[in-house]
Amino acid sequence: MQENYQRNRKLQELPKVRQQVVRPIEIFCFADGLDIILMILGLLASLVNGACLPVMSLILGEMSDSLISGCLVKTNTTNYRNCTQSQKKVNEDMIVLILYYVGIGVTALVFGYIQISFGVITAARQTKRIQKQFFHSILSQDISWFDSCDIGELNTRMTDDINKINDDIGDKIALLFQNMSTFSVGLAIGLVKGWKLTLVTLSTSPLIIASTAMFSRIVISLSSKELNAYSKAGAVAEEVLSSIRTVIAFGSQEKEIQRYTQNLKDAKKVGMKKAIASKLSLGAVYFFMNGTYGLAFWYGTSLILSGEPDYTIGTLLAVFISVIHSSYCIGAAAPSFETFTIIARGATFNIFHIIGKKPAIDKFSTTGYKLECIEGNVEFKNVSFRGFPGGAILKGLNLRIKSGETVALVGPNGSGKSTAVQLLQRLYDPDDGFITVDGNDIRTLNVQHYREHFRVVSQEPVLFGTTINNNIRYGRDGVTDEDIEKAAKDANAYDFIMEFPMKFNTLVGEKGAQMSGGQKQRIAMARALVRNPKILILDEATSALDTESKSVVQAALEKTSLPEVSLLKIFKLNKSEWPSVVLGTLASVLNGTVHPVFSIIFAKIVTMFENDDKTTLKHDAEIYSMIFVILGIICFVSYFIQGLFYGRAGEILTMRLRHLAFKAMLYQDISWFDDKENSTGALTTILAIDTAQIQGATGSRVGVLTQNATNMGLSVIISFIYGWEMTLLILSIALVLALTGMIEMAAMTGFANKDKQELKHAGKIATEAVENIRTTVSLTREKAFGQMYGEMLQTQHRNTLKKAQIIGICYAFSHAFVYFAYAACFRFGTYLIQAGRMTPEGMFIVFTAIAYGAMAIGETLVLAPEYWRAKSGAAHLFALLEKKPTVDSYSQEWKKPDICEGNIEFREVSFFCPCCPDVLILHSLSLSIEKGIAFVGSSGCGKSTSVQLLQRFYDPVKEQVLFDGVDAKELNVQWLRSQIAIVSQEPVLFNCSIAENIAYGDNSCVVPLNEIKEVANAANIHSFIESLPEKYNTQVGLKGTQLSGSQKQRLAIARALLRKPKILLLDEATSAHNESEKVAQHALDKASKGRTCLVVAHRLSMIQSADLIVVLHNGKIKEQGTHQELLRNRDIYFKLVSAQSVQ
Repeated sequence: MQENYQRNRKLQELPKVRQQVVRPIEIFCFADGLDIILMILGLLASLVNGACLPVMSLILGEMSDSLISGCLVKTNTTNYRNCTQSQKKVNEDMIVLILYYVGIGVTALVFGYIQISFGVITAARQTKRIQKQFFHSILSQDISWFDSCDIGELNTRMTDDINKINDDIGDKIALLFQNMSTFSVGLAIGLVKGWKLTLVTLSTSPLIIASTAMFSRIVISLSSKELNAYSKAGAVAEEVLSSIRTVIAFGSQEKEIQRYTQNLKDAKKVGMKKAIASKLSLGAVYFFMNGTYGLAFWYGTSLILSGEPDYTIGTLLAVFISVIHSSYCIGAAAPSFETFTIIARGATFNIFHIIGKKPAIDKFSTTGYKLECIEGNVEFKNVSFRGFPGGAILKGLNLRIKSGETVALVGPNGSGKSTAVQLLQRLYDPDDGFITVDGNDIRTLNVQHYREHFRVVSQEPVLFGTTINNNIRYGRDGVTDEDIEKAAKDANAYDFIMEFPMKFNTLVGEKGAQMSGGQKQRIAMARALVRNPKILILDEATSALDTESKSVVQAALEKTSLPEVSLLKIFKLNKSEWPSVVLGTLASVLNGTVHPVFSIIFAKIVTMFENDDKTTLKHDAEIYSMIFVILGIICFVSYFIQGLFYGRAGEILTMRLRHLAFKAMLYQDISWFDDKENSTGALTTILAIDTAQIQGATGSRVGVLTQNATNMGLSVIISFIYGWEMTLLILSIALVLALTGMIEMAAMTGFANKDKQELKHAGKIATEAVENIRTTVSLTREKAFGQMYGEMLQTQHRNTLKKAQIIGICYAFSHAFVYFAYAACFRFGTYLIQAGRMTPEGMFIVFTAIAYGAMAIGETLVLAPEYWRAKSGAAHLFALLEKKPTVDSYSQEWKKPDICEGNIEFREVSFFCPCCPDVLILHSLSLSIEKGIAFVGSSGCGKSTSVQLLQRFYDPVKEQVLFDGVDAKELNVQWLRSQIAIVSQEPVLFNCSIAENIAYGDNSCVVPLNEIKEVANAANIHSFIESLPEKYNTQVGLKGTQLSGSQKQRLAIARALLRKPKILLLDEATSAHNESEKVAQHALDKASKGRTCLVVAHRLSMIQSADLIVVLHNGKIKEQGTHQELLRNRDIYFKLVSAQSVQ
């Protein structure tokens, strides 16, 4: 409606408020007592866990001093001669130190489990409450709020923003505290053991912290932009998939793919920048850290050589490892801290802003007067309602309706009929005056209780994607099967329902797609009648009904009115980006060599103090320190190259996957969309989640895997060279860790698949309820949808609780394994040194190399769940990409005749719907169509099915449909549909301008405005459009919500006329045109000249001039002829005409 458009335009023009964040403590406002206990225990465990690494550095320092002192074995004659301890005493001390390692490992095992599992559990508990409350708050908002928001984007954000909150209040905040603990304890140990070396080492910390913070801020900003772009793409996908029949009918798949891909291109550009910034952040950290290594070892050596008291190589190592890891941990904590303070708090603000938004009309409020008995006396007293500044839709309306009266509101479009109805339902409140029911101002009544006495049946009835039984049951709580059957009989729906194999348990499809227009309206009518409402509102409620049904239903209304896939397949899609992948891989390999080289240099620095030649020591220290700086430069350059090339390849792959997935969806058969598993909500969830999961295991993640593989490979080779016996021991222990990782991977894959199914089901419920909010509100089913949504979340929540245990155990074991490996390494290494089968230098090389190799394994295992989620996502995606439709809309093959005469023939055609193979809809239908023909008959007789066969939405199960004597299956599908235009009873408009919606009729070129105006004038809509402030640039809103039903249908007529089709299909095309029906009919009559026209109609006055009228009954032709011929037959058609004439 014009009024809705103007009002929402004002809302859209309000200045945008900059993004805000909530206070940190407010993020946890949904935590209960148990959550608080779990969080406190988890955070305390993270503090203890974080202290393990700095304490280990103390033990390592003591061990280093013992190993190179010469007391353990006579490796250096001078040192051994100066040794003051017995070899036995040193052995005992080493065992004690090794036992300390074991103790630290046990501590890490216990507290690591508590830290992670408790964090995941409490996050899942809080997130479930947030999701339920968020959905509840959305359903509680005013209709005016829905008028001004993008529902498609809202549904996409419903998943993304809440997932961000879940990530950041769970194990990530525990890891943040763990890093802070490591930093604090490490800094304290460093200052106590050697404050001079600590201060020099810390001198570079500001550079590490500053670079990390700077790049983190950049990454977070780019992430926000990327999410916005993906949200817009998601909104396009949802709009298109929910209107798939219109998209296919007008051959607009490529146009919509381009619209979707444009938003993906914006996300790709931002994603490439984000990948570079993310890798530069890592590169800068490792550059400064390696530079710090060089500085610390050079200065530490100087302190030792200068005779500084209490400074030994053990002190140097203890201080060095404590402080360096402290700096690293504060750098690692910075992204988590930034994410928590900006992204999580920003996402929380978006969610909590809606949760905290109090609607003016609160449908969930328990306040307000609840009338014990409503008679149904309605009065409008001087009611005015302004849709936009300077205008008024209702001006001082005074109207009284007594209980039991049937009152009709008529008038031209925009006169306020629908507005008055919506004010009566209290979807809006008047600006002036008031409305009373039984003498009570409706604003003083309890909203939910008041609306329960209403029922609305509209011209475009909304059914939900469940069974017929459940759809009728939505009409009233506690309804019995007997009540449902009675309502179905009153709505003349019982007979056709009982013909289905599953009867009342038949699935109606998404938005009732499996039902004809008349069947949908009769089910909607039954849903209204099952309540026996005191006030019944009918908005063209019988426009799609045949005469017989209309008579039965009208009588009832009068009575009621009284009181596994391999990821290699993914990479094959990215062949064009192989040069980028190769360059990124080479950079990863180069980066993977840094740690193995570091382990050699580290061991040489530690053991060089076996030599007491100060000149040699100083020279070696300078050389080794410079090598550390060079390693830092290699890290920075290689990370930059990885970000540049992997970022490019990864983002292009992600865009290609989303593009291909969306394209594959648009080119599937209509029967594929009829499947309940392929609802709009489920498909948009696949586009958002599966591709995101694949992205999580490709792109830069491949670089991490390559880097870790190189690191592990070289570490093992070097370790075997310097000490094969100790290497074998450590590798045998590593097998246990690998087994743990495999268990985690298998479990995570199972959980990922279960979560995917539950998310699809929850997304379907949310999408259906929010998209059809007016129907949801009018049925007062908000609580029912909230309950169903909560049940889906509960199933997912149970999976998460199980997942928390596995994640916690695997994390704790892999974390503690490092300490156990250290203990085994040092004990066995001590024995080998004493046996003369290994040197201290070799032991430190093996120790350091395997330590870094273990870290690489740990990092790979952390990524394992992402790889398994990616494999799961890839399996779903390739199942979609490899599914070949029966009717291939994309094919360029088959015949494309130069001329289309428009002659149609149904030759012995039989057809059943794929979802109900036991029920034949058409029985051996034979019919030739050359000019104008009309189909009439009761709902479900096969009229709309015949239309869909002509469009090749389906193929006959028997015999053929011919166009100009050629089997439709032999014609190119795109060519065939380009010859056809359709105007349906429930026209679909897209969320763009009026001009763009009309131009949708011809997607082969850019349509000039004068042609658009010409067809608009022919469809009797031009003058209305010109009366709007922005004329043809006026936005029609999501699904055309800013326009009335009549205006939408006339736009659809204009869109069809622009197509200049050889075959025009009119499915109740003027059913909404009360006041302008003759004008619209004249336009259609004019448009029908020179082309074949097939009309489906229940209003027989619309088809009297048809060249041939065909009466269908149960999928068969009962009679055919002209209007006068059929009247003379005095059969079914005569009875239908007589019934309508009486009415």
